[in-house]
Amino acid sequence: MELDPGPLAEYFDGWYANMTTSPVKDEIQQRHLGLPPHLLSTSALGWEGVAEAVAALRLSAGGTLVDLACGRGGYGLEIAARTGARLIGVDFSAEAVRQAREHARRPGGTADFRVGNLAATGLEAGSATAVLCVDAIQFAPEPGAAYREIRRILAPGGRAVLTNWEPRHPGDERLPDRLRHVDLRAGLAATGFGEIEVRERPGWRDRERAMWQEAAALDPGGDPALRAFHEEGVRSLPILDLTRRVMATADAP
Repeated sequence: MELDPGPLAEYFDGWYANMTTSPVKDEIQQRHLGLPPHLLSTSALGWEGVAEAVAALRLSAGGTLVDLACGRGGYGLEIAARTGARLIGVDFSAEAVRQAREHARRPGGTADFRVGNLAATGLEAGSATAVLCVDAIQFAPEPGAAYREIRRILAPGGRAVLTNWEPRHPGDERLPDRLRHVDLRAGLAATGFGEIEVRERPGWRDRERAMWQEAAALDPGGDPALRAFHEEGVRSLPILDLTRRVMATADAP
């Protein structure tokens, strides 16, 4: 099943808007993922994962990091602050971009958030030193186009770092359509990347499991963000062990 980015972006606009009035959801997520209060996550990457991504991206001051599918911008802002890199965040949700711009007003760093999608960022070829994509490549209607866009915007020698879930058994029909065929190594290799490494991260999985257990057990009441969080927990727990939690790194030739 292909995902239509138009209706999907509209759905996420509402999803992000609901988060602005739901500090409880953010507190639960930050506590389980070990994130500080200033880092507003919209995925499941924990604090140790941020440190691993920083090391893998090999950024230095003056470089340009593109945070692809950046959500509210938390991960990209944190990594840019640590490395001194210039940040460009791209997301197909206009509401996510609006919130990211607000969070970027904190002192320090340079950030540019804009509306675009996984396969069409609107950025110039070779304009990025590194690209980060956290838990999102599967939302591209045609994932191959997203990998090609990452390759297009990376300068020679640039680094790509992607986190995601891969099926333990490709094509497993117990998984949602968008996760059944995720294969980061194959996607990067088909686009010409070199030095590809895909490593499983079981420690990340442990944090996620505890987070989804609390989400599934809570009573969301009339809070729409908590309700979405609760429903995601209910959906995620039964399929958690059908996937591998992974981080992929690769070099642009």
